[in-house]
Amino acid sequence: MSASSAFNDEKGGSSSVGEPEYGHDPASGGIFSSDYKRHDDLKEMLDSNKDSLKLEAMKRIVAMIARGKNASDLFPAVVKNVACKNIEDPNQLIRASALRVLSSIRVTIIVPIMMLAIKEAASDMSPYVRKTAAHAIPKLYSLDPEQKDQLIEVIEKLLADKTTLVAGSVVMAFEEVCPERIDLIHKNYRKLCNLLIDVEEWGQVVIINMLTRYARTQFLNPNMNESLLEEGNDKTFYGSDDDEDEEEEEEKKSEAPMPKRKPYVMDPDHRLLLRNTKPLLQSRNAAVVMAVAQLYFHLAPKVEVGVIAKALVRLLRSHSEVQYVVLQNVASMTIKRRGMFEPYLKSFYIRSTDPTQIKVLKLEVLTNLANETNISTILREFQTYIKSMDKDFVAATIQAIGRCATNIGEVRDTCLNGLVQLLSNRDELVVAESVVVIKKLLQMQPEKHSDIIKHMAKLTDNIQVPMARASILWLIGEYCEHVPKIAPDVLRKMAKSFTNEEDIVKLQIINLAAKLYLTNSKQV
Repeated sequence: MSASSAFNDEKGGSSSVGEPEYGHDPASGGIFSSDYKRHDDLKEMLDSNKDSLKLEAMKRIVAMIARGKNASDLFPAVVKNVACKNIEDPNQLIRASALRVLSSIRVTIIVPIMMLAIKEAASDMSPYVRKTAAHAIPKLYSLDPEQKDQLIEVIEKLLADKTTLVAGSVVMAFEEVCPERIDLIHKNYRKLCNLLIDVEEWGQVVIINMLTRYARTQFLNPNMNESLLEEGNDKTFYGSDDDEDEEEEEEKKSEAPMPKRKPYVMDPDHRLLLRNTKPLLQSRNAAVVMAVAQLYFHLAPKVEVGVIAKALVRLLRSHSEVQYVVLQNVASMTIKRRGMFEPYLKSFYIRSTDPTQIKVLKLEVLTNLANETNISTILREFQTYIKSMDKDFVAATIQAIGRCATNIGEVRDTCLNGLVQLLSNRDELVVAESVVVIKKLLQMQPEKHSDIIKHMAKLTDNIQVPMARASILWLIGEYCEHVPKIAPDVLRKMAKSFTNEEDIVKLQIINLAAKLYLTNSKQV
């Protein structure tokens, strides 16, 4: 039967194309059904070079679908005819759009067609089409990971592209498909560094993050000697006096001079990366500034890292979402390199309009920046925060005061006295948080503060927050010899309310009873 007569029969309704001769459902028809044979005819028509035959086949397929017949096995042939014609279009926008549509079809049966289209687009004269090819690579990889080796060849070819339009997209494809193939970056490293300033913003973020990872594995740490010195200082700080004496004796005994470390000389390619990324600290895009800050923090010599502090402080004027991300990074940075942000201390002061999560992060940064010279200023600032109506923020401030007192011994007594004054606060949550922090501070010098322990023992009648009650009971039990008259009385009161207490409090009541029995068995 000819193609035209079959189509006419279909239109006339005398016989339906694609309908099995033996009355079976097409979906269940095997290779012996006429449906299969007719589909073969349609495939041949779609693969022919004549447009008229292709058009005829398309019409018949549309008619089949309209009558509810199964035409799914013709899908690749149809896609090839619809998309591939556009992929060869003289207009670059149409070529790119065709590839974008083709790569968005999540059907494994067209993977070979998609792969051919990507390879062809990767060699296209238009950088816009090559960029679209780079975008299509991760899509195909997620659809069929077995194509990885062929896709790596395409990535290698696109990495050699010298246009700024393609650079960001191909690096993204590289990070998605084969981030472990660092060897592909070697020959393109300098080109990427030089293109960076002209790449669009989101491409810059991707390239900078990749180059940070690359440089950390390929170049020496510029602060290596400094970190070795810090390790040596840490050992003497944590070591006992006896250990220090022994080390001094050993040094005197050993007459052989220590070998000198070679001075660090930065690799020219390392310097190229730092030099080309530095101007991007002025970018209007916060993500670019963050990426450069991260790169400098890990890869720049200590004397040069300071430039990122000013850029990050500038970002604190942005929206609260940006502030939150920046402050999280600053909080991490201040643990390792506190001096970098000390000149900008006031930039981290808290405004009443700040959301709670921003306030808590700023508190963390201020606590990390605290030292002997600025602690009085920071504590005065904390005093104003305690008067806030935001109770979660007040609790975080009390914890921050406790951290400052733990880290800086000179202000420990001042902080402790201030926290004791908070015990008379009307708000139970403030009192409870103060109790928990006081407990931690008293563990350092309990013998000096028996009065505070007595004062806290009286609070068991009023404080109902389980964590605070448990902390008071732990303190009384741990230092019961400092309050021998009060401790048994507290236990007597607690025994009466034992059944109504939370588990954490019950455990501390039992703990207190055991300790009192061991230290004061006659009275208990």
